[in-house]
Amino acid sequence: MKFVNFLYIFIFLYTIAALSFWGHSLNVQSQTIYEYEQRELRNSVDPVINSVQYKIGENAIQERLHTRNRQYIGEGITFLVIILIGAGVVYTALHRTQSLSKQQHNFMLSITHELKSPIAAIKLNLETIHKRKLTETQLHTLLSRSIKETNRLNDLCNNLLLASQLESTRFKSALDRISLTSIVKEELEQYIDRNSHSFLLDIKQDSFILGDKVLWKLVVSNLIENACKYSPPDALVTVKLNKTDDQQWVLQVADQGQGIADEEKKKIFQKFYRVGSEESRNTKGTGLGLFITAQIVDRHKGSIVVRDNEPKGSIFEITIAAE
Repeated sequence: MKFVNFLYIFIFLYTIAALSFWGHSLNVQSQTIYEYEQRELRNSVDPVINSVQYKIGENAIQERLHTRNRQYIGEGITFLVIILIGAGVVYTALHRTQSLSKQQHNFMLSITHELKSPIAAIKLNLETIHKRKLTETQLHTLLSRSIKETNRLNDLCNNLLLASQLESTRFKSALDRISLTSIVKEELEQYIDRNSHSFLLDIKQDSFILGDKVLWKLVVSNLIENACKYSPPDALVTVKLNKTDDQQWVLQVADQGQGIADEEKKKIFQKFYRVGSEESRNTKGTGLGLFITAQIVDRHKGSIVVRDNEPKGSIFEITIAAE
């Protein structure tokens, strides 16, 4: 990519230099024509005897000089604008290609890790069951772990499929009257049982929206999972659901992690995008969770933003119309 960038800059500078040389050459040529016409006028018309005719001829020569200059300047500006527009389009495409290449690289690394980890765990559990005589309790534990890892693989495949479907105009979601309060409580209970984090739930009244229950369970689950993933162990995760004066439900999931830089806040909802490099990242993931969440919220005509938490961390906020 460095060579491509260098080649792009070289071609751009060469084109600008060629345009400048072309403009200078035309200016020299125009001046040469002007001086030639002046000499021809002096040779054909005596400026003393026929001063009026000479003056008319001189004005005509100067007018042609100004016309040529305006033409050259106009063409030069037109070519420059075309070059700049073309350079902008090429640069945007190049930058987008580089960004996509980086995202694909990170995605391949992350998806490989996400696939290998549960497969390795399942393989180890099955080999242990096959080679050793285990008690019923040990057997139950290993089978439970294998089922958990299998579910993890299934969730990953479902996320990949759902991410593809959400980008299709043919994908249709259900539109039922659902309780967002019940969904939040159900999903939060699952994380309370399997995480060391502290949870604070703040819901003042029951909330109902029009939407797809399965998709909204995934939205809430993704936000809580992210909050747990990027927060220190035993940190507080706060979940709030309140109604605004303009009949909007506002769901907030706040963590106490490292937070998100301002330049990253809009990018994190892009497909496959994850903050940092896959080689140096400690947390697991594929970069699909927030993309899927944003797509679901958008399909329900809601909005999602991320804000800074105090004193540290992030707050993911969803606003959706009340039913």
